[in-house]
Amino acid sequence: MQFPLKLPENREFDVVGFGTNAVDFLIVVPEYPEFNSKIALTDYIQAAGGEVATTVVGLSRLGAKTCYIGRFGSDSAGEFGLQTLINEGVNIEFAEKIEGARTQIAFIVIDERSGERTVIWHRDKQLSYTETDVPIDSAALGKILHFTPHDTRACLAMAREAKRNSTIISIDIDNIFDGVEELLPLVDVFISSAEFPEKLVGIADKKESLQAIKQRFGCTIVGMTLGETGSLMLCEERFIETCGFEVPNGCKDTTGAGDAFRVGFLHGLLKNESVETSAKMANAVAALKCRELGARTALPNVAELMKFI
Repeated sequence: MQFPLKLPENREFDVVGFGTNAVDFLIVVPEYPEFNSKIALTDYIQAAGGEVATTVVGLSRLGAKTCYIGRFGSDSAGEFGLQTLINEGVNIEFAEKIEGARTQIAFIVIDERSGERTVIWHRDKQLSYTETDVPIDSAALGKILHFTPHDTRACLAMAREAKRNSTIISIDIDNIFDGVEELLPLVDVFISSAEFPEKLVGIADKKESLQAIKQRFGCTIVGMTLGETGSLMLCEERFIETCGFEVPNGCKDTTGAGDAFRVGFLHGLLKNESVETSAKMANAVAALKCRELGARTALPNVAELMKFI
């Protein structure tokens, strides 16, 4: 089925991303360590991450024109994170460095047996936006506005401006933030982890929880990622179940797999693909991402994606 959404025309960007960036320190261990123990690591890297920054980088690799709005600290991690966006061709005219702030970081422990990860992170409060200091004029510069609602009031201001200009609004949400129920009725594309819908509406059954979200908030597309088993989407009262792909040569790291899924799904929307094909692309991008350590390291280009699927 085709997306019941109309992409606006004559926009400066395909996708404007607003939200988190991070610098990740990834540590691979033979197995997750027990409490009060010691274990030798087998590999480690420093890599750029963060939900929204990773998504716009992935879309840029697939040929989209992207813009990132977010804040970095004035530290070496901020220099590193910002440069990675520049290197990927992401527009950063609305990105900021906050003097005296520390860039968001994450220490990520990866179990070598499965590639599953545990994330320990910190975000400096100075990196937060309010509805009065967010760059509202940037909200409608793209065909799609994609965000995480960590700064919910700022997201609400951006979403209202985007909606006034017929911009499609996409959200990456895995936690309940204050004010999120006011924000969700403005969202067109709602994709979360498998666990979040139950947190939001109190219904354990996956399909029933998605139906409840659609009924309560009116999002055009409501969906969840299901890890290696694929995804579940609800569009116009129809459920679309898509299988996952096997990771080439085995899963090395699941960090950023959900962000990669959104890359593929929004790419399909931008290319006027069907919802089914877009979900297939989403699962493929997520699987390809898991080939290597880091949220962005193995994000594919178009040729790699099309060959894989």
